[in-house]
Amino acid sequence: MLDKSEITKQEPEKSLVEPKKRSGGRNSHGEITIWHRGGGHKKQYRTIDFRREKTGIPARVAAIEYDPNRSARLALLHYADGEKRYILHPIGLEVGMTVQTGEGADILPGNAMAIRHIPPGTQLHNLELQPGKGAQVVRAAGGSAQLLSKEGDIALVKLPSGEVRKFALDCLATIGQVGNLDHENVTYGKAGRTRWHGRRPTVRGVAMNPVDHPHGGGEGRVKGNHPQTPWGFPTLGAKTRHNRRSDKQIVQRRKP
Repeated sequence: MLDKSEITKQEPEKSLVEPKKRSGGRNSHGEITIWHRGGGHKKQYRTIDFRREKTGIPARVAAIEYDPNRSARLALLHYADGEKRYILHPIGLEVGMTVQTGEGADILPGNAMAIRHIPPGTQLHNLELQPGKGAQVVRAAGGSAQLLSKEGDIALVKLPSGEVRKFALDCLATIGQVGNLDHENVTYGKAGRTRWHGRRPTVRGVAMNPVDHPHGGGEGRVKGNHPQTPWGFPTLGAKTRHNRRSDKQIVQRRKP
């Protein structure tokens, strides 16, 4: 079980909560297009400030909260102009501390600024892939990237996967490492706990009949097939990445 002693507020901020509809893995025709989804506890979506647009306005950390939609914790910020926003909670950010966005901010956990103002070697999270689009990478619990170097208008950043990638110097990043480090050590303990998360049982293809799966049938267990999906496409290690637009940004792959 996780230690929740860092959480200081049990109920979410009402103004930052939205309803979250569940699809059960079904499309607009009612057909199941994503298997093993359904059920689970009701959740409300917490609106998180991934853009960090409030430049130069200091904010006080009012509370640290649980978020059912992600592995990281949330920090509730009260800005000096009265607005409230959520950000991902980094290690070292405590209630009562102040965070800020922009060029004049210090290199402290929770502060956000463009990569051009961050010294090499700094731990980062919540990075933008395109300036102004909002943070898209390094958002999971315990995640941190490292700024390796800056050359011209390009920065090299090593991501948690081991991939080294080019980022524009105008991309925003947040200082520090995402909190809730022990999330990776959680043991569910029983099948019912996975059902609380909305994950339904997964049946092995080998246990099915030939009409239901390419791996099905046979007298006893048969290992003759290559790993396939129920529709005959390769799986379990077959490469599916086809993103030519961002391939040029990758300097070193996560796998050799």
